[in-house]
Amino acid sequence: MIKKNDTVQIMVGKDLGKQGKVLSVDSPNNRVVVQGVNVFKKHQRPKKQGEKGEVVSVSRSINASNVMLVCNSCGKPVRAGYRYDGDAKIRYCKKCKSLL
Repeated sequence: MIKKNDTVQIMVGKDLGKQGKVLSVDSPNNRVVVQGVNVFKKHQRPKKQGEKGEVVSVSRSINASNVMLVCNSCGKPVRAGYRYDGDAKIRYCKKCKSLL
């Protein structure tokens, strides 16, 4: 499961190979917003009189199945495993067994 502030790598699409931080997660729709990935230009209208309209860059969501977690210690995209440490459920790297 991908959570906010995780570092992920894009595995599919035009941004293939890019890494970024997860800004938000939409669990019911299985989508994530990654910083600096899937960026589009959005034309904004002026809100108040006298204010100018502008073009802003917006990161849009992508499907969560198109990203993989990046391990903090080995730096590679990995699958996350889960285990219990006492009462707490923790995530670990399946390759190097370190905590995510």
